[in-house]
Amino acid sequence: MRQLVIGLLFAMLWASAAVATKFGIQAADPLVLGNVRFLVAGGGMLLFAYLGQSAKHRLPQGKEWTQLLIFGGLNTTVYLGCFVMAMKYVSAGIGSLSVATSPLFIMGISAYWLKRSLKWYEIVGMLLGLLGVGIATWPLLQNSHATLGGIAILLFGMLAVSVATVYYARVEWQLSKLVINGWQVFLGGLLFIPITAIFANFSETRLNTTFWLSVGWLILPVSVVALQLWFYLVSKDAVRASLWLFLCPVFGFFYSWMLMDEPVTGFTFAGTFLVIGGLYLAQKEKFRQQTTLEK
Repeated sequence: MRQLVIGLLFAMLWASAAVATKFGIQAADPLVLGNVRFLVAGGGMLLFAYLGQSAKHRLPQGKEWTQLLIFGGLNTTVYLGCFVMAMKYVSAGIGSLSVATSPLFIMGISAYWLKRSLKWYEIVGMLLGLLGVGIATWPLLQNSHATLGGIAILLFGMLAVSVATVYYARVEWQLSKLVINGWQVFLGGLLFIPITAIFANFSETRLNTTFWLSVGWLILPVSVVALQLWFYLVSKDAVRASLWLFLCPVFGFFYSWMLMDEPVTGFTFAGTFLVIGGLYLAQKEKFRQQTTLEK
């Protein structure tokens, strides 16, 4: 029962990121919103680590700085930067749906990196996932709730975070998870500053209540609480934890309909069903192995 409650709470919070971003970009340029979030969130984690728990954490050394720069550049600068920019051109529901496709990209990149041939059901699962995104997006392209450019930015960001995830898994980190996360977000924010300075429209930016509520939600409930819940679920059972990602599009479309008045149609349900089906099919071997071990 405990894991059920935690899993549901994780999915509900994680899926809210797209809607929170949509509210934030009503008050500020997406680049400004992203940069403030990165620097405040990363800086806050580092202050907590080095001032609040200084005995447990140390500064990065030598090649660890390069590793953090690469990870932060991919995971924060490119992925989260693309995500926040795409939210100006696509619905919040599509943003949540794209997040759930991350395991498919990770699987394909891992296979290429490790020179492993993909099995037929993994390939079919990835195709179903991409088809599902296409079906859910199609009607939104007709009524200005999404653009092809926005979807392309979103998918490029998903590719970046998938590469970052595979890279993270292959590095033998000696730093604590809190320090790694704090530095990768903060360094990613520093790398994002030139992009914001050159391309952001500061005349559209108003640092009002809507802006700070959006930033606060993205930092605390999403980046802090949801991630801690995710780490707990993964520590208990990594395979079953991934099942909770399947609920993110469901909550995401509900939030976008309820809070942003974005349309939910038969295409939405069909596309979401295909993405969830593709994710399950692509990872069915993991679930089968887990069931065998339990027996």
